[in-house]
Amino acid sequence: MGSSDDAREARMRLPQLRLDELLEELQARLDAARGTRDRVHSLLEAVLSVGRELDLEQALRSIVEAAAVLVDAEYAALGVIGPDGKLLSDFLTVGVSDEQIAAIGPFPQGHGILGELIRHPEPLRLANLSEHPASYGFPPHHPPMNTFLGVPIRVRGHVFGNLYLTEKRGGAQFDEEDESVLSTLAVAAGVAIDNARLYEESRLRERWLRASTEITHGLMSGIERGEVLRLIAERAGEITSASLAVVAVPMADTDALTVELAIGEEAEAHRGLVLPMDDSLIGRAFSSGAPITSADVCRDERVSSGPPRFYGLGPAVAVPIGSGEGVRGVVLLVRAAGRPPFSEAETEPLRGFAAQAAVAMELAERRKDSEQIAVLEERDRIARDLHDLAIQRLFATGMTLQSAGRFIEHAEASGRVLRAVDDLDETIKIIRSTIFGLRAQDSASGPGLRARSVRAVGEAAPLLGFAPSLRMEGLLDTDVPRETADQVMAVLSEALTNVARHAHASKTEVALETDGRQIRLTVSDNGVGIPPHGRRSGLRNMTERARQLGGDMELTDRAGGGTTLVWHAPVGEP
Repeated sequence: MGSSDDAREARMRLPQLRLDELLEELQARLDAARGTRDRVHSLLEAVLSVGRELDLEQALRSIVEAAAVLVDAEYAALGVIGPDGKLLSDFLTVGVSDEQIAAIGPFPQGHGILGELIRHPEPLRLANLSEHPASYGFPPHHPPMNTFLGVPIRVRGHVFGNLYLTEKRGGAQFDEEDESVLSTLAVAAGVAIDNARLYEESRLRERWLRASTEITHGLMSGIERGEVLRLIAERAGEITSASLAVVAVPMADTDALTVELAIGEEAEAHRGLVLPMDDSLIGRAFSSGAPITSADVCRDERVSSGPPRFYGLGPAVAVPIGSGEGVRGVVLLVRAAGRPPFSEAETEPLRGFAAQAAVAMELAERRKDSEQIAVLEERDRIARDLHDLAIQRLFATGMTLQSAGRFIEHAEASGRVLRAVDDLDETIKIIRSTIFGLRAQDSASGPGLRARSVRAVGEAAPLLGFAPSLRMEGLLDTDVPRETADQVMAVLSEALTNVARHAHASKTEVALETDGRQIRLTVSDNGVGIPPHGRRSGLRNMTERARQLGGDMELTDRAGGGTTLVWHAPVGEP
């Protein structure tokens, strides 16, 4: 009896247990379905959130943040791949504080596991980063990371960058579902990035169009050439996010360019600098008539020697002003170090924009020629009027007085009339001299001080074994009298010859400046200096030239070795 009851109870308990198991399995499947539903919902929300962003930088930030949430990763990063196959400085991270980033040091460039994903743009899932053959290890102060999931982001078939996820929370491994979710997000990210790029390009075109309209308005309103060039440099620098904008133009009677305008960082070091036509980044852009780009202007061999002038700067582009035979100068734009290089998409509109500078310069020159022609025509009119009217009437008056003098019997009165006739003759001579001056063409007095200085520095290069740098500022050809300019050239030639003969220098810098009151010549070298008992006859001659003009000359030793010569003399009223 008792055994049969136990058996019956056991039979009743067995279905109950199976039912509990089935209910638990059903609950687990319901939870899984709910989890899948929630994850799909989260993925859709992430896709919508990413797709709403039109600003590229904010879109990238939204992508990496959404990726970390979707796969429950502690750390996430998005790296943008540059044209050279390396990661750019646009490396966005989640989960790492600014203090940790500063302690770790520079962002990765694409070595190790990150480089593996760049070389083989396919999803990569690892249980332990350090066990992969391509692992490089982590730099000091880097948080520990083991699990890893990476997927590429493609934009129009090209790999734009990669998403990197590490350390799934709870100590779990990234699974196939995580990989599938992240790959789906990467597809949506590619569309969002493409949309943001198109929006950015349209805004960029709008800014170029607005700047072009501003330049055109300036040209039509007749503003000066220098103001138009400044406007072009400022707008080009703003639109391309350049830290430095430089405009260089060719110098008359020389094979060199001079920096007419510099705006931004290190601008002072560029103003007035004279650059060789074939041995400088700007010179090559001028000679070729095509844009010349540089990934890092501080390490580019095409940058001419001279004083350091690109500290803290990096990518650069030199764009000719005009094209073909009509190149009138070069615009150089330089970004801060670490910024992305200038792309072809940026250079092309910049080239068209720079062509407006050529139009500005052409119009300014034509306007100046018209003004000069008007002045000359006015001088001719004045000369004709003086010759045809004033002289003839004065001559007739003199003849009349001279004839009337014969009938004057009073000796004193007759003498006064004769003196008046002589005065009229002298006045006629003065007027004729004035007419000659008005009609005389500007005499060809030879090249100005700027051109002569460039030529002197160029001629010294074979003797020195290197090309000295030259910087010029002020109205040297206008404010410096011819006699003073001759003395300056004599001193410059003597100074460069002394450096070549005695200094054993590898670097020489020449600066020629005037503020309208004084001319100042500085010649500096890094040679052995002047020996205490060496010959100083040449130095005495240079000092004497300065003192004859009311100036002086000083010699000082440079801190790192070498000599600095400063020669100065007045050129105008104080």
